[in-house]
Amino acid sequence: MAKISIIIPCYNEEKSLPLFYEELMKSINEFENTDFEFIFVNDGSADDTLAFLKNLTKTDTRVKYISFSRNFGKESAIYAGLEHASGDYVTLMDADLQDPPSLLLEMYKSVTEEDFDAVGTRRVNRKGEPIIRSFFARLFYKIINHMSKIEMVDGARDYILMKRIVVDSILSLKEYNRYSKGLFSFVGFRVKWIEYQNVKRVAGETKWSFWKLLSYALEGITAFSTTPLIFSSLLGLLFCFVSFIFIMIIIVKTLLLGDPTSGWPSLVCIIFMVSGIQLFSLGIIGQYLSKTYLEVKKRPIYIVRETNLK
Repeated sequence: MAKISIIIPCYNEEKSLPLFYEELMKSINEFENTDFEFIFVNDGSADDTLAFLKNLTKTDTRVKYISFSRNFGKESAIYAGLEHASGDYVTLMDADLQDPPSLLLEMYKSVTEEDFDAVGTRRVNRKGEPIIRSFFARLFYKIINHMSKIEMVDGARDYILMKRIVVDSILSLKEYNRYSKGLFSFVGFRVKWIEYQNVKRVAGETKWSFWKLLSYALEGITAFSTTPLIFSSLLGLLFCFVSFIFIMIIIVKTLLLGDPTSGWPSLVCIIFMVSGIQLFSLGIIGQYLSKTYLEVKKRPIYIVRETNLK
């Protein structure tokens, strides 16, 4: 009998969890000769998420929970779930029902009957999202696919069903600064994508502000591309060349035409512009240095406060 592990990262999801669990039960009832385990990862929630999960374990022995000592972030929750999943197949779902459980059977059939190693889901639109957020999300995928050798699918969700070999490959990547969408693409394998219409949160509010998404986007770019470093180097060479040309022009004008060097306002503008580019380039270098600094410290990706896993 095949076993499917479903990993559900949770952060302040007490309102969503009862609705999610109800929908999940409807979906898994469609399966035959399949065993399940549900691994809920409580990522330092401040509400009654953990209390709900503990009560759920009393009525459903398939429910397992891992509760962190504090909020470590969704990437850490995903990694913890993958580490503790024991199924032949493993999938990730958000508790807010933006990842429809009704797609799970189709995903499972694609993996078992069509010889795919993983089946992912992607939204074909971003209906219901703020326009500015959707614009920058699409822009991010265009930028990173130009910068990185790893192709990342626009609209891809973390909702992906994987064979054990794919899960083990992802777990072999022990990096501290994790960007799961990139890691899923990095390991390769044969992946099928199922498209669906965007679904709004069933309850509660999103935990992803614009600035958190921007930070996450920078994490993805620095994790899977060194192009920003090349860009800053080329920019430095360009300005060296331009400054050399201007120096030659000033020398020629002074020697041949007797034109005195002048233009204090323009000089100040040039200094400000060049200084800004220098700081920008230093910021890019700083991003990579900070990631290296965090990696070499070898701190744990998460810390468990309590769990019912044995």
